Amino acid sequence: MLRKLRATGALLAQRLYLSLWFPHLPLALLVFLGGYLLLDSSFTGHWQEYVEQLLAKKDALKPNLLPPLLIGCGLLLMAGGLLFRSRLAWVIALLLVTVAAVNLLSEHQGSQLVFYFVAILGLLFLFWRHFDRSSVTASTLFALTAVIMLLGYSTFGAYYLGDEFRPEIEDLGTAFYWAMVTMSTVGYGDISPASGDARVFSASVIILGVAVFATALTAVIAPLVSQSLARIVHQQGAKMKRENHFVVIGHTPLAANTAQALQKRGMAVTRLFRHAVDESESQGFDHLVGEPSNLQVLKNAGVEHAEAVLTMLADDSENAFVVLAVRELAPHVETIVGVNDASHLDKIKLVHPNVLITPQLLGSELTAMLLSGEEITADVLMKNTFERLNGKK
Repeated sequence: MLRKLRATGALLAQRLYLSLWFPHLPLALLVFLGGYLLLDSSFTGHWQEYVEQLLAKKDALKPNLLPPLLIGCGLLLMAGGLLFRSRLAWVIALLLVTVAAVNLLSEHQGSQLVFYFVAILGLLFLFWRHFDRSSVTASTLFALTAVIMLLGYSTFGAYYLGDEFRPEIEDLGTAFYWAMVTMSTVGYGDISPASGDARVFSASVIILGVAVFATALTAVIAPLVSQSLARIVHQQGAKMKRENHFVVIGHTPLAANTAQALQKRGMAVTRLFRHAVDESESQGFDHLVGEPSNLQVLKNAGVEHAEAVLTMLADDSENAFVVLAVRELAPHVETIVGVNDASHLDKIKLVHPNVLITPQLLGSELTAMLLSGEEITADVLMKNTFERLNGKK
């Protein structure tokens, strides 16, 4: 019953193209709306005017309005990162949403907006697995965004608290200098806080500066390091150009023998394993390790440019999910399924693979034919082993 519900859900998801827009698109819209509502409520509907006057007039913005301005603008920016399923954008959005809710509670305003941000926080936690992309380009972009936001917070905060420093900070240039010195924890001491508010503000800049710079550095370097570690752990050497090849999925004897047979005939083969395997089992093959039904893993295997995908896992339901994933990613690529249990044939046909291979059914038919004295011909072998449902001829 559970498998039937999973299969029905997978079919529905495929028809609605959920993987193309859910949950990242709705969450991005909710975060964007949250940023807009925060700006709108904090600046009573005139936040655009405050932004325009920010650099032109020192008293255009009160110090207590600086946090919602930066948080709101940050949420607007992070919404774009969520559209690309960036893990770093998810982390920063999570922090900004949390800070926004705390700031609203501390100001004793916008109780309904607090509940809205708490709901977004729950949704971000609920769908965290969907934000797993950590490319160097995206990480660098959003790390730079975080640094710029912190620099803006430090510079304008020092500017508006200028008369609480000794000597006083009277222009943006001096505020920018103080922000850079404090964020980097250099601390020359030529400008120091002289009031309680200024000291608390300075402490927050130091803490945030260390955290943001460490996070930014990690965000840029981590993808490079993780790729190298994955190659070492999974014994992946330099991979071939994955085009016009056959992707063989699974760790079963059928998958291993099929891959070897294809390779002997000069075919390019990429093997996909769910878990890391011994070097002796993967030697001689271009291979990778990952969840077979994951779209990103299938992309890494070059499914979009493959001649065919042969899914030969030990679980027939998992083979069906792989077919659905391939159909979503590359509907033009032929799918071949190794069926482990003949009783599952009708269910697997529901996902419309191109070819079904039933070696177990062949074995039982051959045994019965041999014992009954029936003639075994090539047509009988093909009929009981392969069933082409659609696709290439």
